[in-house]
Amino acid sequence: MGSKNKLKRFKENETFSNLFQPSRDILLADQFEMKGRWNKDYFKNNNPIVLELGCGKGEYTLALSERYPDKNFIGIDIKGARIWRGAKTALQEQRNNVAFIRMQIELIENAFASCEVSEIWITFPDPQIKYKRTKHRLTNPEFLKRYKHILKANGLLHLKTDSEFLHGYTIGLLQGLGHEILMAHHDIYVNAEAPKEVVEVQTFYEKQFLQQGKAITYLKFRLK
Repeated sequence: MGSKNKLKRFKENETFSNLFQPSRDILLADQFEMKGRWNKDYFKNNNPIVLELGCGKGEYTLALSERYPDKNFIGIDIKGARIWRGAKTALQEQRNNVAFIRMQIELIENAFASCEVSEIWITFPDPQIKYKRTKHRLTNPEFLKRYKHILKANGLLHLKTDSEFLHGYTIGLLQGLGHEILMAHHDIYVNAEAPKEVVEVQTFYEKQFLQQGKAITYLKFRLK
C-alpha cells in the first residue's frame, strides 16, 4: 500500500466514532476514558465483551458480531491502515456491537478494568519463534497475567494460529501453569469437533496459509 493511501486512511480513522486511538502516554498514565466504562458509555448495554487481539482487518470481530448480536466485540491492533478496514465496514453496516482500539496489546490492562472482559480471541499472532522474542509472544506468562486481570472469572480464551510451534508452546505453558485446556486441535479442517466459528470464519492471512498447505491449529482455554 502506498504512503498516500495510508495517510488517507489514518486521516479517515480520526473521524470514525467506533475507533479509539489513545496515546501511549494516556494509557500509561491510566487516563483512558473508556477503561471500565465500555458497557455503560459505548455499548450502552450489559452484554459480554469479547476482544480480538491483533485483529488486523477485523475479520473475526465483524463475523462474530454478526453471529452473536447479544455480545459486544472490540478489535485491537496497532496497525492503523489495517484496522481502518474493520472500523469502516462496521460503520457502513451499522454494527452497534462493534468497536476498535488502535493500541499496543501489552497495554491492555490500561484499556480495560479488572473483570470487564468475558472472552479473548488471539487470531494468527506473530509466533515470535526466536528466544529473544519470547517476551513479545502473546501467550507468554506475562501476557496471560494481563488477560487474567481483565477477564471475568471463568473467562474464555481462544488461540487460532498456523504456527505449530506457538500451538505447542502454549499447550506446554498452560499445562505447566495449571490452567484448563478445554479444546486443542492440531488441524481444525480435519477435525469434525472444531467449533463452527473456528472453521467458518477465515481471516485474510488464514486463506493465504491454507493455500500454502499449512494446518490451522486451535486452542480454547481458561486461566485458573
